[in-house]
Amino acid sequence: MDISPREAEVLELVGAHLSNAEIAARLFISVRTVESHVSSLLRKLEVPDRRALAQRAPEPPGAGPARPAPVLPAPLTSFVGRVNERAELSEMIKAHRQVTAVGPGGVGKTRLALAVAAEAAGEYSDGVWFVDLVPVTDPDMIATAVAGALGLGEQPGRDMTESVVAALADRRALLVLDNCEQVVNGVALFLERLLAACPGIRVLATSRARLMVPFERVYHVPPLSLPVGGESDAVALFMERAAAVGRPLEPPQRDQVAQVCERLDGMALAIELAAARYPTLGLDGITAALSHPLRMLTGGSRADDRHRSVRGALDWSHALLEPADRALLRQVSVFVAPFTAAAAAEVAGSEEGIVAEGLARLAEQSLLVVTASPSGTRYRALETIRQYGMERLAETGELVDARSRHVRWCLAKADALAVVREDWRARFGAVADDLRAALAWAADRPEQRTDAYRLARCLAELTFTRHLIGESQQRYEQAAALADDPAVTASMLRQAAAVAGCRMRGDDMYRLHSAAAEAARQAGDTAGAACDLATIATTACRFSSKFARKLPQEETAALITQARQLAGDDLAARAAVALAEAARALLDAVGAAQGQPGDSVPETIARAERAVELTHRTGDPLAESAALDVLTGALSWAGDSFAAATTARRRITLLASAPDTPAATHELIEALGEATEASLGTGDLPGARRWGRQLADHPLLAEVGHRATSWLLVADALSGNVDQVLTGSIRFLDAWRRAGSPARTALGPAVAAVLTIHSLRDDHDARREWGAVLDQFGTPPERTYGYGAVFDAILLLHHGQAREALERMAPEPGEVWKWVTWIWLHWYVALRAEATVLAGSPDARDRLTEARTITAGNPVASAIVERAEALLDNDQARILATKDAFDASGCHYQSARTLVLAGGKHAAAGQTTLANLGLPPTPAP
Repeated sequence: MDISPREAEVLELVGAHLSNAEIAARLFISVRTVESHVSSLLRKLEVPDRRALAQRAPEPPGAGPARPAPVLPAPLTSFVGRVNERAELSEMIKAHRQVTAVGPGGVGKTRLALAVAAEAAGEYSDGVWFVDLVPVTDPDMIATAVAGALGLGEQPGRDMTESVVAALADRRALLVLDNCEQVVNGVALFLERLLAACPGIRVLATSRARLMVPFERVYHVPPLSLPVGGESDAVALFMERAAAVGRPLEPPQRDQVAQVCERLDGMALAIELAAARYPTLGLDGITAALSHPLRMLTGGSRADDRHRSVRGALDWSHALLEPADRALLRQVSVFVAPFTAAAAAEVAGSEEGIVAEGLARLAEQSLLVVTASPSGTRYRALETIRQYGMERLAETGELVDARSRHVRWCLAKADALAVVREDWRARFGAVADDLRAALAWAADRPEQRTDAYRLARCLAELTFTRHLIGESQQRYEQAAALADDPAVTASMLRQAAAVAGCRMRGDDMYRLHSAAAEAARQAGDTAGAACDLATIATTACRFSSKFARKLPQEETAALITQARQLAGDDLAARAAVALAEAARALLDAVGAAQGQPGDSVPETIARAERAVELTHRTGDPLAESAALDVLTGALSWAGDSFAAATTARRRITLLASAPDTPAATHELIEALGEATEASLGTGDLPGARRWGRQLADHPLLAEVGHRATSWLLVADALSGNVDQVLTGSIRFLDAWRRAGSPARTALGPAVAAVLTIHSLRDDHDARREWGAVLDQFGTPPERTYGYGAVFDAILLLHHGQAREALERMAPEPGEVWKWVTWIWLHWYVALRAEATVLAGSPDARDRLTEARTITAGNPVASAIVERAEALLDNDQARILATKDAFDASGCHYQSARTLVLAGGKHAAAGQTTLANLGLPPTPAP
């Protein structure tokens, strides 16, 4: 057994109970790559599922189960002292689920929290995670910041908070939320939802103010201990930092150091700043410089004095800088994320070489922190220092100019990100928080409105590319609000509606298209308003499952009437109305028709074809795709599976040339699912697997693996690709549970497919688990007559229970609602014909004749019928001939079953083939 180093990493993280998405984020690889490694490990270690794989993960010598390493920022300097505080805070987070470390800026809250979190890491099986809230100014972005730190994405159908809560629902982890003070109310609301739904999560927050929530336990972080007849943490910190800059202090100097620390009230940041000046000023110089400004600070509480001591130390340190360095410190305070010298030069309006030298001097004085990154050296200011710099910018009257240059820098960075390269995600992550901060400032200033609109639009596009689709919708709506032209407002609202579709938010689509229609009217674009109103009606019919409030038929009809009145002679508007009418006609017909369709079939198809013709003339591939979707539905409802499949493929081809927009993405995801279904209905298993694979690999569905993999699981199960089903089912079940176990009817076939494979393998534990999942979906007609009957028949026939299979498919094909069975009709008819023959039914010959007519053109179903007729005629040669048809169709299971049914020496070969597929022997017929 040869396990690669990367597979070993994946195995360790599987053992730590991380999801595939989390492993991908941790190792900086795609979810698909993780799935491939998991599949390879299942095969190499010869284990049946992910649970067994996790048990094979290595454990550290002498330790319990492996724990993920804490995801905490690496301190650049040593942590000094605070033994008692660490012990006290550690006990508090053991006893309480949410603890807030409170204290003034500069007291050392962050360093204390990081030290405590690192020590506690071994107690949390799912890790310790650090979330820096410094860049977050919008309370709605807290969940996004947490998701980013944890490597989580948004699940369509949920907002980011719901997605984070779902992902952490069964985890045991510690979250460290740092610098909560500027979004206290938002943090409180987020934690209330998180802790209520995630019993294994504990939170350690740091803030200058308590969160003011009932479940909060507050720990007041004291200053560093001062000398009281012995050692002190404050003195130890000063001496440690002084030694670090090359000037160690002698023991006799400790008393003078103690005096400095007392004047600084034991505030960690103030002591760090003073120690950085020791090489140039010495203790005497520091003492003299500190005496005057700090002694002037009188009155107020002791906590206020401590805060003032930091302010005084900053004032003093700032005063000692050269004027150019003071200006540079002020200018770079506009950055909320680590920045490069080049970025600082642009914002400061100076040469990069000069700025780089100034940044180095500021770092030497502990006013900036230097970090190395793949893209080069980066700098950042601690939040207290950054806020100080912003105050100085305002005092000197430079704030507007500096922030305006920052906005222009952000716009340039956003434009550069328009081209997606291999390192795009890292480049976006490096500037995203600054883009958000610049937008928040510019959006409130009338003179910055144009740039604010550009930033909002760019951020909407970029966050969609980054699959932060909740934020993308928010930014498109923000751009709409900032636009000066109502026509542009309408355009942005339509983009927001498309993103809402990707999020499975039908009600938002309704709201946004309604607002777009009103904006279009204001712009004098009545045809555009007609398109928006018609699109609402079409959306309500095509995506009714995405709506929390189902639109009444009369409301849909009223929207179409209003759209028709506004459309006039405009081609695009007329096409949109025709599409809405076709979608409504199909929904009405499907809802009313049971059994054999009536005279409305030709009319419904004609309406859909008319919509296709008109949308094609507009040259809009997305509108034409929507019309083709309706036509596919009409054809499948009419029972014309092959025409439906051809139309679905035509839709995929059309979308290949569509622009890369949210609307195109929404259409493509829906089209891939439909193409997979249509291919299954016609026995095109290679095509079904191809489209299903594209759907499973779509990055927008990375966090909704149950939706992404559902049809691929069905295709693989029908093909007999057992290993792929076992691997894919892991992602499906994990994502389904994290999504709250939704009992969506569309997921039923996938669950039934996995259950069938486990049943064929005689895996009783897995069969019980998946059977319980399937039971949560109830028994809709789709399960009774469609996929449920097909998969049950496959299993019963495998075990030689032909009579039971025939009873399971007792209804005649003509008695079954075709909309329910359009994917499954050929499979149902073919397997029913086989059961009829194997059960010895006297009307087997008539059944075969009927089945041959219905399944003509379907390579798999026709081969099953042909094999059944050969069995009836006891013609072994003809039986074996069908094996070639199954092989050509990619149906490995039926190919192996053919050998078993042929009997004699062929049966043994068939059993061997089944074993190679991962299935136990089947009884001889």
